[in-house]
Amino acid sequence: MKPHRTIRRVEEAEALDGYAKAVAKVVQRAVRPRMIRNMLSGAKMGHPLHPPLTDVPIGAWSMSALLDLVGGRESEPAADLLVKAGLVTALPTALTGLNDWSDTLGADRRVGLVHAWANGAALTLYAASAVARHRGNRGSGKALGFAGLGMMAIGGYLGGHLSFANGVNVNRTAWDQEPTEWTPVLADGDLADGEHRTADAAGVEVLLYRKGAAIYAMSATCTHLGGPLGEGSVENDCVTCPWHGSVFRFADGGIERGPASSPQPHFETRVHNGRIEVRLAPADPSDEEGEGGIHQGDRRPLTRTSTS
Repeated sequence: MKPHRTIRRVEEAEALDGYAKAVAKVVQRAVRPRMIRNMLSGAKMGHPLHPPLTDVPIGAWSMSALLDLVGGRESEPAADLLVKAGLVTALPTALTGLNDWSDTLGADRRVGLVHAWANGAALTLYAASAVARHRGNRGSGKALGFAGLGMMAIGGYLGGHLSFANGVNVNRTAWDQEPTEWTPVLADGDLADGEHRTADAAGVEVLLYRKGAAIYAMSATCTHLGGPLGEGSVENDCVTCPWHGSVFRFADGGIERGPASSPQPHFETRVHNGRIEVRLAPADPSDEEGEGGIHQGDRRPLTRTSTS
């Protein structure tokens, strides 16, 4: 049976929805505090925390299996230590994964649930392997470890499908071609003080916000899962995504609260000939031209420039 056909069946398994929804609600309540949400989402890193954490238990358990296969008696302590290292690091890996998964819907949520089950089975098998090894039952310990390795491989395959085939938790603005030259987007009189609204900037939707003499602009597409920030609420000079509650600062596009882990692409603004114009803020503050009329020139977000 081809793997993609099996995954398609999982994606279409609506029978999983009731259980998945209940678990997701529990997770969402647990990660509601801002500090917990930001930590598990990787808000300070600029990308999700879960993917790099997976490397540690995968590497530890894979190397333990290798030592069990080809290592002699002298390698047994190292193999046992690697099993334990995988167990310790699997916990934060699972927590960050559950945090990310709780925001998914539909087919992604179903595949993510089976991904979690497979990894949970791997964790259980390796825990049993560690106990067997500690009791001196090395044969059972190895067998349980190899079974855990198989479940981990299944979980890893499903995780790879979510990330690379479905693009779960990938920055939704990564392929936008933001204008690097001044681009008119809206008549100056069409944006009132305290108002936020969206406009088109050479094919990229931007969110504008006026506060007194200052005009702010960022991408109108949430970097997390593509939510429409133009439909979000504005408070304390921040906008809240209406889909999952990520909060971004208008001043620099930075993250105040996850689950987003990538800051919003952020634009400089000016009023020229009665129209609001925007351009992508340069990553290097020394690139600033110092033109008159620029409302934002002293703040720089973590942005990327597009290449082609």
